[in-house]
Amino acid sequence: MTKQDQLKGAIYGLLIGDAVGVPYEFNLPEQLPPYDQIDMITPKNFQKTYPKIPFGTWSDDGAQALCLLDSLLYRNQLNPEDFMNRLCNWYQHGYMAVDFEVFDVGVQTADAIRQYLTGVPLNKVAKNDELANGNGSLMRVLPLAIWHQGSDEQLIQDAYAQSHITHAHLRSKVCCALYCLWTRAILKGSNINDGWEQAVLTLREYYQNQPQDLEQLEFYIRPDEMGTNTGSGYVVDCLKSARFALQQPTYQEVIKTAIALGRDTDTTACVAGGIAGLYFGFDAIPTVWIEQLRGKEMVESLLENYFSSLS
Repeated sequence: MTKQDQLKGAIYGLLIGDAVGVPYEFNLPEQLPPYDQIDMITPKNFQKTYPKIPFGTWSDDGAQALCLLDSLLYRNQLNPEDFMNRLCNWYQHGYMAVDFEVFDVGVQTADAIRQYLTGVPLNKVAKNDELANGNGSLMRVLPLAIWHQGSDEQLIQDAYAQSHITHAHLRSKVCCALYCLWTRAILKGSNINDGWEQAVLTLREYYQNQPQDLEQLEFYIRPDEMGTNTGSGYVVDCLKSARFALQQPTYQEVIKTAIALGRDTDTTACVAGGIAGLYFGFDAIPTVWIEQLRGKEMVESLLENYFSSLS
């Protein structure tokens, strides 16, 4: 696998995981089709969550991730203001959304965007209470991890800054940092589980003199435990549900396992799918899913710019 195969796999893996999960969102596991029938196109007797949205359409997860990638390529750094302006453009006009249609918006992200549009300073638009720990900043952070060329410390700090504009609680930031370091370890050649352990070790070393951050990692995220894996929108459960799905041996099985958990199916599959695409490579993604994905012209344009910047 070349590095380009990995990077292309990561972006497509994220978008396709999101798109496959969209029709099943908000359903409990027992309400979903049998495991072997989970697919980009749902069984005929299953009532999909968004009846008017064509199969193969990514949601807010994919759109925001593409907003982040475009911002990074344009600014050649993480620029929170530029990124937030792109999120506003997505929210108001459908930038980076298929058909320019915004049909799914997380509560915390929408609230932060509305605050920003009314003139609240960027560093104060997001809630930072403990109940404000949805998965909205985690679902979009993958492009930062694969684009980043700085040190682990700089990656952690940028992961925090990326989260802060919509999800300012420390727990969300730590989850984003852990996911980014996990992605980096896999990009450097680690397997799924060794990469996770390396990321945890890096965070533990970094947090030696940061007791509050370390507390979030050890007592709330509990990275040495697999978790209950319910596929919910809680950032810790989302991260650990993705890790659970990533125990599967193929990209397709990772996505189906993530969706079979129910609830926030598109985001669990998106978070798992980005790393699965990175690890297994673009060619491991089912060809039929790539063909069924809508909006590929946007993706290809961004990837062309991305690969040009690398060379």
